[in-house]
Amino acid sequence: MDLLVQLAQGFIGIFKAGADWWWAVFVGIVPLVVVLMTAFNAIIAWIGTERIDNFGKFASQEGIIFLPFRYLLLPVVAVFVLTNPMAYTMGRFLPEKYKPAFYDAAVSFVHPPLGILPHVNPGELFVWAGIATGVATGYGDAAVTDLAVRYLLVGLVVILIRGIVTERLTAMMWKKAAA
Repeated sequence: MDLLVQLAQGFIGIFKAGADWWWAVFVGIVPLVVVLMTAFNAIIAWIGTERIDNFGKFASQEGIIFLPFRYLLLPVVAVFVLTNPMAYTMGRFLPEKYKPAFYDAAVSFVHPPLGILPHVNPGELFVWAGIATGVATGYGDAAVTDLAVRYLLVGLVVILIRGIVTERLTAMMWKKAAA
């Protein structure tokens, strides 16, 4: 009989541990996200949506000099200001030939800033929270911040590369389809 009681306690213990973790996340992260979303909505209102839209039009210009604007700054601004999934709508200012590459860059950037800017993709916070908990347990809280900064920086490099490569691949595929 003792074995059955221990199994039942262990079974319920798994769910209790999950509930305890969920409650800690709910109490710790959710208020932070609400405050951040409120602050960034205020910043957007202060900057003005027309200025943000004008930046999108600027980044759509031809030339190699505009690649960092199109595939680095525009996705970062879109994800930072509009968050996931609205960030993808910023591609509406780009010509059709740039839209696949912009989307690739933007969709690749909705996860890297989570450790620093959790408002950009609140639906995926549980992934970052799990990683951060494991890192903090093994290496301390300072390691979580270090990881968040490194993840953000690597994400910036990756989105620029992905945007440029996808732009080139799209051009090649459209050229081949036209032939």
